[in-house]
Amino acid sequence: MSVLEVKGIKKTFGTQEVLKGLDFSLPEQSVLGFIGQNGAGKTTFMKLIVGLLASDEGTISVCGEKVQYGNTKTNRLIGYLPDVPEFYGYMTAYGYLTLCGEVTGLTGIEIKEKATELLKLVGLENNKKKIKTYSRGMKQRLGIAQALLNEPKLLICDEPTSALDPLGRKEILEILHRVKKQTTVIFSTHILSDVEKICDHIVLLHEGTIKLSMTLAEMEARFSFNQLLVEFNQSLSTADYESIFEGLRVTNKGETYLVQHDELTEIQTKLYTRFINQGIFPKKIEVYQPSLEDIFTEVVQ
Repeated sequence: MSVLEVKGIKKTFGTQEVLKGLDFSLPEQSVLGFIGQNGAGKTTFMKLIVGLLASDEGTISVCGEKVQYGNTKTNRLIGYLPDVPEFYGYMTAYGYLTLCGEVTGLTGIEIKEKATELLKLVGLENNKKKIKTYSRGMKQRLGIAQALLNEPKLLICDEPTSALDPLGRKEILEILHRVKKQTTVIFSTHILSDVEKICDHIVLLHEGTIKLSMTLAEMEARFSFNQLLVEFNQSLSTADYESIFEGLRVTNKGETYLVQHDELTEIQTKLYTRFINQGIFPKKIEVYQPSLEDIFTEVVQ
């Protein structure tokens, strides 16, 4: 079943066409990396999902129900974490989740059970401090707990790691990886290394158009190159370069060399033999797989 179905979505502000016909779907219990440069249209699209903006054309469905501007019926299926979540600073984390539970109509028993479970999930159990004393990373973790309170089918996270230190980013990524067992996640970000760590689907938005929409496995198969990466501790001399790479198609990037191959075993055997004969050994040799950053750069240029 598709948790999110997007068909022909267009959105224009004045004379600027921000979204130019988006089409994709997202299956259950997956994490979608929604990536693109600033101004690509990511935030506009997420506002359409929660009914804060009206599309000019097309439809968005959440669990088979169409999203309608100004009608938040489908939002009962959605949890949302903005890039800078705001809270009542005088409250504790438990007190804040209690308030949110009361607003959404949960019973006292349900609030206690869910608040306890979610605060444990995000590492804030037994924390009695006021929210105003929290670091940004702690606030992001509390924001995830609040977004999961109504057991959403779809969790939308807008740039949740953008301003965090490495440890804070790691904590948020680990939480999002765990919650995919409970819900489907849209993870909007421009930090491409984060996407590679936890996402299994990719949508790359560029100037209002989807340039890529596929699983990570499909992307790796599509963009895998017939190349070997050979890296040395320092650049080779001209003589060493010619003796090792003679007759081969090579691209030089400093201490790194990309060797084109049609037959992997044949080219590896040839290189290993030359390394031994010359007494020159690489720091690294591996089949080259481009990073998401490499693919992003190739696609948008």
